[in-house]
Amino acid sequence: MRKRVLKSKTPIRKSRTRKRNLSPIGKWLRYFFVTFLLLLLCGIAYHYRNGLAYYFGFKSDKVLAEKEQKHFSDVRNYQVLSGHDNLVAGIDVSQYQGSIAWEKVKVVEGTFPIRFAFIRATAGTNKVDVEFHRNWKNSKENGILRGAYHYYRPNENSIEQANFFIRNVKLENGDLPPILDIESLPKNQSIDSLKVGLKRWLAAVDEKFHLKPIIYTNEKFYEDFLKDDFGEFQFWIANYNFFVETIQDDWLFWQFTEKATIDGIDGNVDVNLYNGTPKMLHYLTKQ
Repeated sequence: MRKRVLKSKTPIRKSRTRKRNLSPIGKWLRYFFVTFLLLLLCGIAYHYRNGLAYYFGFKSDKVLAEKEQKHFSDVRNYQVLSGHDNLVAGIDVSQYQGSIAWEKVKVVEGTFPIRFAFIRATAGTNKVDVEFHRNWKNSKENGILRGAYHYYRPNENSIEQANFFIRNVKLENGDLPPILDIESLPKNQSIDSLKVGLKRWLAAVDEKFHLKPIIYTNEKFYEDFLKDDFGEFQFWIANYNFFVETIQDDWLFWQFTEKATIDGIDGNVDVNLYNGTPKMLHYLTKQ
């Protein structure tokens, strides 16, 4: 009988991975970085404590469903409004908001009264906003100060645009001044020619209504093209920057968000602040 020869097994060596030990400087940098992030998050949370408290139910009786998510813009909206509760809040609308139930349009974020509304009337030389006449009538019937604005098309004749706006808008006592909305540059003319056209529109509308128009634009357009040459006019400025929370002294109106939710209006709505008191706002209207 043949004897079995047992083969010796070669021991398997386990590879050892050397652990890299951070140097004292590396440990300090990592600690500093983590601490900095925590402090930054705490600082942001503290800064927006009013808005965060409101949306998580600690500041009011409003209870939110667990599945409902609030965006940072909602928190900022409340923060801006609560920081300017001595000023006047309002909205601006067009056909993109659809058919508005004006009897339900009362407050922003369940707290701040809506006292005025800017309503798009016309665009260029041939476009009447589909919802203008309905919005114009119903906003006033529900006690909201109203103002009409014209969307200016830089490549169309300025006088024709002014006349088109005049034909379609009837201002009454108590209405806010007409507004010229300019947001884009012309394709086939210079900036100087654009400015001439804007001034012609403003002059024609002023002559008709005897009420100096307001200019709406975004902050960059204002700073780059309009601020120096239109100093005699007052401005309604759009700035949605998350970190901008204070209205500037040279802004008559500030459109600070395009993502508010308001009862009676489907979808997002622009919200604005008037840089003054309710009494001052009434002095601004047609007498």
